[in-house]
Amino acid sequence: MWRQFPRPPITHWNYKAGFLSKHAETPADLYAKAGIYAEFGKIVCISVGCLQKQAQSGTEQFFLRSFYGVNERDLLGAFAEVARKWGLKSQFLCGHNIREFDVPFICRRMMVHGIPLPPLLDLAGAKPWEVRHLDTLQHWKFGDYKHYTSLRLLADLFGIPSPKDDIDGSQVASVYYQEGDLVRIARYCEKDVVTVLRLVQAMRGESPLADEQLVYKN
Repeated sequence: MWRQFPRPPITHWNYKAGFLSKHAETPADLYAKAGIYAEFGKIVCISVGCLQKQAQSGTEQFFLRSFYGVNERDLLGAFAEVARKWGLKSQFLCGHNIREFDVPFICRRMMVHGIPLPPLLDLAGAKPWEVRHLDTLQHWKFGDYKHYTSLRLLADLFGIPSPKDDIDGSQVASVYYQEGDLVRIARYCEKDVVTVLRLVQAMRGESPLADEQLVYKN
């Protein structure tokens, strides 16, 4: 039976902050960074998209959907169900830096809430050729591990509209806790998803999808 686990006490963050401090910052000074760690953070939105070719017209459409809300377990459960269906269809999961951040973060939060991991996300023991993830950051690195390249930079480089025209990742916490505007956060996340799609198309030398080909399911 599932039960709600208590959030880690502040003593755990004090210990973690001790390793992160480089210029004598206090745990309170560094608390704004706590959200990027799955042990201290909370997922309030996951946006996904699926590229499909219409049988009759042959044109492609990109269907977008966002799972968001104050109840983390509910939105993770709904997303997990979709991810399981995608896994059965042998589809690829694509994103920017998903291997090192998004997928591990989501899986850890699912485990906290007792949600079984979908095969598409559960990579434990998987061989490299069994991982159906396309990470645009890893693709851009070409094996170079010396630096990180942001999605915003690659979007500008390839002439793709920036997904950060309203807010960026550093502002999500304040929009959630101070404004309570989950819809705004969802729109920001959806822009990221569209940007990743267009980046993949640009890397492949394909023409990007027009706005008219985007279908929002919410």
